[in-house]
Amino acid sequence: MNSNSANPRKVLGRGLESLLGPLPATDLAAAAGSTSPDGEGVRSIPVARIQPNPYQPRRTFSDPAMEEMAASIRASGVLQPILVRPLPQGDFQLVAGERRWRAAQRAGLSEIPALVRSLTDERALELAIVENLQREDLNPMDQARAFHQLATSFRLTQEEIAQRTGKDRATIANFLRLLKLEPDVQQMVEQGSLSMGHARALLALTGEPQVTVARRSAEQSWSVRQLERFISARSPKNSESSQPAIDPNVRAAQEELARALGAKIRIKDHNGSGLIEIAYHGLDDFQRIYERLVRSPES
Repeated sequence: MNSNSANPRKVLGRGLESLLGPLPATDLAAAAGSTSPDGEGVRSIPVARIQPNPYQPRRTFSDPAMEEMAASIRASGVLQPILVRPLPQGDFQLVAGERRWRAAQRAGLSEIPALVRSLTDERALELAIVENLQREDLNPMDQARAFHQLATSFRLTQEEIAQRTGKDRATIANFLRLLKLEPDVQQMVEQGSLSMGHARALLALTGEPQVTVARRSAEQSWSVRQLERFISARSPKNSESSQPAIDPNVRAAQEELARALGAKIRIKDHNGSGLIEIAYHGLDDFQRIYERLVRSPES
């Protein structure tokens, strides 16, 4: 058994060193100017000469987090070099470390320490994606797009992607499925209005627009279990095709109550009288339904 199989997250844990080999020491004063004859190594580069990475999978950068990093750079400088590759016209293309590069610009730095490496397009893409996948704050949609890039650009199987990134194959599959969501729903996941669990639940939705249910879930702060129950109550197996025919007015009332309460509703009507059954799962769910029923319109 090799070391990677013994520790499936070793690639992510070691960072770019696992792909590039040993990196220079983070003592920038000692590393400054330590370049090889072909120009590779750690050097100080004008931020204006660095072009952004066209393969960057991250689309959103938290403004508060960026300002916090900029404040840290103002106080202590850039403690870890970014990774760039030289371009033919004399500029450089960012490979990894875009947040540090952006924060350095916010902090007013004119130059930034960078590790210069000559890399092919494919190698630069791989490093950019893997570096981003190490970040815990990368949102689910950015992660999904990163895995998709690895699959399409390198024609890797899910198993091969798992080996490259240290994730298990089931996780890769779950993230890739998110790309089947409607664009507006994907945006809600990006913005944090919906979690990964909510997104996965919405993939099972049939017969009703994902966006409509997704917005309702976000507006009413449904838990993942509440969303799953709502979708389950409206799935084909619970529809009129597999149940005895009921009066359309009763069915409409049943569906309206289900939407209002976020719970499975069953109305048993017999010539104008009957029962209304409300399904709940656990005391917390019961309390939620109870409070919604007794809450007055003015409250």
